Amino acid sequence: MRKIKVRLRPIVNKINLPTVVKTAMLPGDSVERLFIATQVGEIFYIGNGEIRTFLDIRARIIKLGASGGYDERGLLGLAFHPEFYYNGLFYLHYSVAGTQGPGALPEPFNPDPCDPGSLNLTWTNRDTAYDHIDTVEEWVLTVNGPQKRRTLLNLRRPFSNHNGVNSLNFSPETGRLVLTTGDGGSGYDPFNLSQNDREVAGKIIEIDVVKPASIHPPVVTRFDELPASIQETLTVIAKGVRNIPGISFQWYGNQYRKYAGNVGQDLVESIFSFSQYKPVPVNELIQASESDQEGVINFGWRGWEGSFPTSIIRGCAAKSNLDEKTTAFYKEAIETSVKRIPPLTSYYHNDSRPEKFGGTALTGVHPYMGNAIPALTGSVVFTDLARRGESQAPAKGVLAYTRVSPDCKLNDFSVIETDYDFGSEAAYFVSLGSNLNQTRLYLGVYGSVRVTDFNQGTIFEIVP
Repeated sequence: MRKIKVRLRPIVNKINLPTVVKTAMLPGDSVERLFIATQVGEIFYIGNGEIRTFLDIRARIIKLGASGGYDERGLLGLAFHPEFYYNGLFYLHYSVAGTQGPGALPEPFNPDPCDPGSLNLTWTNRDTAYDHIDTVEEWVLTVNGPQKRRTLLNLRRPFSNHNGVNSLNFSPETGRLVLTTGDGGSGYDPFNLSQNDREVAGKIIEIDVVKPASIHPPVVTRFDELPASIQETLTVIAKGVRNIPGISFQWYGNQYRKYAGNVGQDLVESIFSFSQYKPVPVNELIQASESDQEGVINFGWRGWEGSFPTSIIRGCAAKSNLDEKTTAFYKEAIETSVKRIPPLTSYYHNDSRPEKFGGTALTGVHPYMGNAIPALTGSVVFTDLARRGESQAPAKGVLAYTRVSPDCKLNDFSVIETDYDFGSEAAYFVSLGSNLNQTRLYLGVYGSVRVTDFNQGTIFEIVP
């Protein structure tokens, strides 16, 4: 693929870890503003060259970073209603203060193919054995500032990680709010929530925000625990999700293509693309006798990690420089082999090929439809947290791109070179966003992976 080089133009710095970067037009305004949501609970926008506070919900956010500073909870999603300019409605997804629990398992999950009993655990005592509660809320911008209107969902999560990030986006195709949820966390999806049609975790869900529903939804983990009025607002687009940095849409060939990344376990990071799908209403899904709903997209997890059957990796006793890879969930890999869709492209945690890289975790996927960088026009740009294999140098994220293959086969990718010199400081690429018509791309960079290392963030625009 063609080598591409871009510049990174700093827009704002010394902010907390940015989880969402996107634009919107404020009511009564004449230009799009760049909005930035931080993990700790701040939402800023850029106005007339200055950074201004739009909303501060830090008091509503669960205490972050108690175990060493790294955390995957917090303010995870921000979406503006398609008619935000007229109705002032916007939506938040965050981890709620005061909901800290002990977690769903007393010890780390260590699946062993030689011990079938270790592979399929059951999440019991859900009312008490959980990590935290996430909420999805509708807010409105009034003359007196933002005000909460109602709660759409309250979700009990088994572990602290894999909650999704950049997790709320509106579909230009259906006009519905799309919530992208991870599998609930730990590793290897201990309870296989992502493939269970009745579980909320590990799904891409559409929410009809126009339909009336209860403003005080119960705290749930399963769709069948929801009142009928809320079930009627929900449809499921996809399952088999491990962890996901949002969903993006591209108008291409008289249809919308959807792009979603699945963060890998030990082997590979994957980007999926699909156009045709048949979202299944939740009230139909929970009544079905089989977990094989026609039309629901299946990314394959936990039986599959991208294009590979999910593997457990152990070091070789005789040769310390080699690894042994054992298929973790053989039966599930077989069962989902013909149900899953293949990824558009994948990149690997260890890759010694020239002009490739070893990745850590996929952090953003966005199509680019601008003309300022002609070589990227129509491409799908993505970011990885940090390049592996450079232990002697400060950590630095990776910017790369791929293209949609007309024959839908697995496509190649290429690294995008950047000119910015981060010097001796770490530079983790934590988020990727765009403006409304996808002609501009924005990159969120942080100097640490610990949310408690405050004010180390910079937002860049990617420019020629």
